[in-house]
Amino acid sequence: MKKVERINIIMRYINNRAHFTISGIMQEFNISRSTAIRDIREIEAMGMPLVAEAGRDGGYSVMNNSVLPIVRFTDNEVKALFIAFMATRNQQLPYLKSRQSLTEKLLGLISSNQQEELFLLNQILLFEGTNPYNPDLLDLSDLPHPMLEQLIQILLADSYLCITTKEDKLIKSYSIYLLHLYREKSLWLIEGFDLKEEKKHIFPVDNLTDVTPYRGKQKLSKTMILEKLSKQEEVINLILELGPKAIAQFKKYHPLKVSIAYTNPYQTTALLETFINVAKPEELTGIINWLLFLGGDIRVREMPKEVLEGIQERLRLYCP
Repeated sequence: MKKVERINIIMRYINNRAHFTISGIMQEFNISRSTAIRDIREIEAMGMPLVAEAGRDGGYSVMNNSVLPIVRFTDNEVKALFIAFMATRNQQLPYLKSRQSLTEKLLGLISSNQQEELFLLNQILLFEGTNPYNPDLLDLSDLPHPMLEQLIQILLADSYLCITTKEDKLIKSYSIYLLHLYREKSLWLIEGFDLKEEKKHIFPVDNLTDVTPYRGKQKLSKTMILEKLSKQEEVINLILELGPKAIAQFKKYHPLKVSIAYTNPYQTTALLETFINVAKPEELTGIINWLLFLGGDIRVREMPKEVLEGIQERLRLYCP
């Protein structure tokens, strides 16, 4: 470990403890006593307010109510932060303006040599969704839905919400307990438990028109909600083995609730397990179309007869 990296880590180690000793530093970082003493003296010279305690078992402590010096970043730490910022471009993340100000501060903290390295990285690294003709890290063209930050702020105080959504030009209101907020296929989605219907729903954040804390007096506890959901769990009734061609098709398009598990290190075979509600005609038709889209590079382990019959009927139409 380089000296600069070791001193940075020692500073964090010290800052997280009310008291420490030279022997503790030696053991924690596997260094000699003389090296530990030199490092402590250098940290003191940088401005960290340490107080030495006399006595055989004495050590050091950080002076209370004192401002600690700025922790310096190593070259690799700067690159790691910068690349993380690059990877979040065009991802419609919340607090995007904060990301912009963080980037500006990071660039202001580092040396001109480090800045040149980052500018070069910005030119040669491309992540999914990045415009190669405008790779500006400070560009805010990927602003998320304006309700997203408001939703998160309310969630930090309470998971019980009243939401209003626009669905097929109709305005609908729901009282929900939010289970998860997640992003999938470039969409932010709310997985919520409908307190009125007592079942799980998925709501796209893009459809939100309003969100407020739930003020109703009667509401199910989290424990009761999870118990009800466990009783409603859908039983898997579609199991497929996917080959490389089917996996390639899956990556192009798949329904939101469907995922695959790779079954070899090369990701050329995978297992798909999901539940198909054959009682819903639109879902049945959709899954039949999608399975035909996957192509012939699949092997069926389990499939509802309604799905199998639908595929056979469709193939008869195509190949009389």
